Amino acid sequence: METTLDWIRDITLYQHRNGYRFSVDALLLSAFVNMKHVNNAIDLGTGSGIIGLLIARRYQKAKVLLVELQESLYRLAEKNIRLNDLEERVSLMNADIRDLRSLLGPQTCDLVVSNPPFRKPTTGRLSAGDEKAIARHELKIKLPELVASASYLLKGKGRFFMIFHPDRLLEVLDAFRLHNLEPKRLRFVHNDTSSVSKIFMVEAVKDGKPGMKLDRPLFLYNSNKAGDYTEEVRKMYGD
Repeated sequence: METTLDWIRDITLYQHRNGYRFSVDALLLSAFVNMKHVNNAIDLGTGSGIIGLLIARRYQKAKVLLVELQESLYRLAEKNIRLNDLEERVSLMNADIRDLRSLLGPQTCDLVVSNPPFRKPTTGRLSAGDEKAIARHELKIKLPELVASASYLLKGKGRFFMIFHPDRLLEVLDAFRLHNLEPKRLRFVHNDTSSVSKIFMVEAVKDGKPGMKLDRPLFLYNSNKAGDYTEEVRKMYGD
């Protein structure tokens, strides 16, 4: 596929021009991670590598593993690790998230992040070989399978950060608790102050105690000017 060379904050990366491309969700999720120290992190469903690379750049002593099922995106992530000179700390695995129990040991990391597909395949028009469709719809992995793998990989008190669709909030919380991940922090994201939430971000702790904090809403745009990011989002971009 034809690629473009793009950048975000201090990361430069190749993306497929007509394939799956990262959105602001990746930046929001990486900024939502609030751990003081990270030793070993895993990005499940890394795509072109954007979230894992942002995490690696931010936590400069962390070892980061990127996991991607799709061969086309795996190859891009491979190039992007080298492009950003992160080969010493960032590794890559072309694997199905559901198979990680047979490929990696349990309790191997203190941070797991994921921007998974959150749309259910409701029609027969989706192609299982389409890069965008697999990244956005649950064609290759279901929510409970993702959460089970995250829990398996996390050490006790390790943290899982995920971004998902509000329509499925209760499903997410149920899946977390089923797999010993206690929801601790939740933040809803809105386009502006007059719109309903389009996505939410959640933090869970492996074997954590009950009790969840609801963060104030995050607004992407100022209501008085179309396409004008709020100050908080501009800071995430490094402006």
